[in-house]
Amino acid sequence: MPIKVFIQTYGCQMNEADSEEMFLHLSARGAMRTDKLEDADAVLINTCTVRDHAEHRAISFLGRLCKWKRQNPKRIIIFAGCAAERLGNQLKKRYPYLNIVSGAKEIENFPLTLDKSGLFGPVGKAATAKPGLFAYATIMRGCNFNCTYCIVPSVRGPIKCLPAADILADVQRKAQAGAKEIMLLGQTVNAYQDGNVSFADLLNRVSEVPGVERVRFTSPHPIYFTPQFLAAVKDNPKIARHVHLPVQSGSSKVLGEMKRGYTREIFLEKVHALQANGFEISTDIIVGFPTETEPDFEQTLSLVDQARFMAAYCFKYSPRQGTVAAQMQLHSEETLEKRLDILLNKVKGLAEAAYARQVGTVQQVLMEEPHKGKTSTNFWVQTGLAFSPGSVVSCKIERAEGTLLFARIEHD
Repeated sequence: MPIKVFIQTYGCQMNEADSEEMFLHLSARGAMRTDKLEDADAVLINTCTVRDHAEHRAISFLGRLCKWKRQNPKRIIIFAGCAAERLGNQLKKRYPYLNIVSGAKEIENFPLTLDKSGLFGPVGKAATAKPGLFAYATIMRGCNFNCTYCIVPSVRGPIKCLPAADILADVQRKAQAGAKEIMLLGQTVNAYQDGNVSFADLLNRVSEVPGVERVRFTSPHPIYFTPQFLAAVKDNPKIARHVHLPVQSGSSKVLGEMKRGYTREIFLEKVHALQANGFEISTDIIVGFPTETEPDFEQTLSLVDQARFMAAYCFKYSPRQGTVAAQMQLHSEETLEKRLDILLNKVKGLAEAAYARQVGTVQQVLMEEPHKGKTSTNFWVQTGLAFSPGSVVSCKIERAEGTLLFARIEHD
């Protein structure tokens, strides 16, 4: 009888991709996936520790599994990912019913970890790539930056780029399974380099894989967007014209104290260069970094005006144990809430304004449903006619209603 595995993933797209990779190794050892916890013989918890809340959710879920395990002591629990890396073997002391702890740095050794546990069968054939229009492809792991608020480098380690040949083989498998859009993943994804293959080279090569209609990527770092990158992707329409580019603060002083590696002016220069080449930009912003003053916060508000983001995701600063910033004096919760509220009001209309800017343009829409799809710039479009999901349709945008565009079909 195959082992049925229930997978619970917390965190970002990288974690989702890691869960899929770990499941392939489990499937090669006789496991199959189930969406019902009560039917499962094993649970894989893949965790995030970027924010305290995400880690607590994973730990809470692990705690609730005590009753599930007690019902059948032969059931298996695997705790993996970033929180597993940070907390290590102390987890087994606190949760003695936990079978396997596998940190984020150990994902390449996950098959060996499974085999050493003696809980799974011999290695056989892995499951095929998960079918669907969209697929993730991890191209690198780790980060060489040491931002003072961020725990990622300590739990994922320094940058390690996967071989381009392996990435292309992975993309080919996923395209053969039906994927039309590929999302390339890495902590500073545009820092990718494998010998003479640059990130731009890789984007172009992935776009040439038969069946691939669109290539996206996340999360890039501002300093790696160069004129050479823009020149290399300029004439390739399969490379999506949307970038999620975290700024974190609009103050050069705070950016320096965060060790982000760029100033406000450099960030805006990169954004405007991308926008001049047809890219729409979304971002992340942290409010209330310990050294942020009221003038610093005002600089963040003014940067939002200048950058013309299509969307901004805003967060209160959350200290993470083991980071430099966690030792700094924190702002009061009242200050954090006040600044977040002001910023949220500032960014509230960004998406609607960005959708409104699309009216009158011609867009290539990758259909996700018969009457609905997304543009290269990541906007939702409703079409009057029905099309097969996965097809690319040329549309003239006629109007915007909130965060939905309505279009007519452009005929040759």
